[in-house]
Amino acid sequence: MEWKDILTSLPEVKGPAQRRLPFNEKLKWTLVILISFYVLSSIPLWGLGQNALSQFEYLSIILGAKFGSLMSLGIGPIVTASIVLQLLKGSGMLKLDTNSHEGRVMFQGLQKVLAIFFIVFEGLIYVFMGGLAPSSALSPSMFTTVQFILIGQLFIGGLLVLYMDEVINKWGFGSGISLFIAAGVSAEIMVQAFSPLTTAGTLAFGSSQAPVGKVWVLFISLIGRNPAGASLALMAIVATVVVFVFSIYGQSMKIEIPLSFGRIRGHGIRWPLHFIYTSNIPVILVSALMANIQLWARLLENWGYPLFGTFSGNAPATGLIAWIYSPNLVENIITGSFVWADLAHAAAYALFMIGGSVVFSIFWVQTAGMDARSQANQMMASGLQIPGFRRDPRVLEAILNRYIFPLTIMGAILVGFLAASADLMGALSRGTGILLAVMIIYRLNEEIAQKHMMDMYPALRKMMEK
Repeated sequence: MEWKDILTSLPEVKGPAQRRLPFNEKLKWTLVILISFYVLSSIPLWGLGQNALSQFEYLSIILGAKFGSLMSLGIGPIVTASIVLQLLKGSGMLKLDTNSHEGRVMFQGLQKVLAIFFIVFEGLIYVFMGGLAPSSALSPSMFTTVQFILIGQLFIGGLLVLYMDEVINKWGFGSGISLFIAAGVSAEIMVQAFSPLTTAGTLAFGSSQAPVGKVWVLFISLIGRNPAGASLALMAIVATVVVFVFSIYGQSMKIEIPLSFGRIRGHGIRWPLHFIYTSNIPVILVSALMANIQLWARLLENWGYPLFGTFSGNAPATGLIAWIYSPNLVENIITGSFVWADLAHAAAYALFMIGGSVVFSIFWVQTAGMDARSQANQMMASGLQIPGFRRDPRVLEAILNRYIFPLTIMGAILVGFLAASADLMGALSRGTGILLAVMIIYRLNEEIAQKHMMDMYPALRKMMEK
């Protein structure tokens, strides 16, 4: 059997028979998968002792993961496989015509095989590198056995995520990858805002400990005449709302280029170029880089080579990792612990986020086929041209270059600034997570509004039209 036959015969979720699924059917499957994701995220790994990954908050947000549960791998293997294939295809090393049916099937088969490989690989790394380790009290023989049991559970969880993503792609709204990220961030924001429990998991009311939910903290602090506590809780809520508003505003801004069909007079479309041109990709990559630096810094410190700095508990204390770790500037000011070095620390963190977003945004445009030349070729292949200009890809490329590069830079600056601002102001979730959730939900709203407006109930339709 040839490798092509293997790729085309992999187990897959059967797609719907009808070409266009009703709104209610898509909504049903989206809710089923969403509830399944939350349930699986609450199932702990059997035999788990130390959960050293719980300190890497960046990774859990980006990967849509819940470390210590069946969803510990999250969407990491799928995203890694997708990025590797996109880079191989964008660089020309992988010769596949994804415009043809056979090419798309081959690409999807390669992506699935690569995702399964990364499920196994990341499971081995997480367990054998000590991120998700069995209890150290176990005997050596039992310790090794439990390690493989943990890897098996991670493998099962990774496969479930892989096929749940496929269900969403074929039967639901958007993509499973986006849905799982938005679900994780939304759950974190709701917990941080409204949870009446303490960090120990007990009910806060009648207890000496404060609840996790900032809304409850605000009311309790006001009743107890604690201005510092009330100010901290209020600023966390306000910072979250402000970042949400500016993220939605930035996402809604776009430039529309009028195009016409060369052979059909009087018919045309508008080609949208969003202000945040590369969406949330730059801030994802920056956050992933920072998380990996922290991960390697921890490993090097444990091995006795603190090249990137040292930790004090779970927080970076010295070196590079301390400078790229966000200080809570507002909290330091309110509590009176502010020193002028905090401004330099905050500026370094913001510059790293903004500069990194710009670099990764330019890199992504060039490798993901979003540059002016690729967009011009795509327009030409669709039979489109700009009215009043000669039908030539070089003309289209020159016009698109006026917009795409500035949008690439300005959009990246905005997402980097918003992510850094949320972190520095102590929002209810990491700035990266808030941006991801807002942009994913905004795009999902656009898709539903465009494709399923007529299927929705009148009340829901009115809400989506606003």
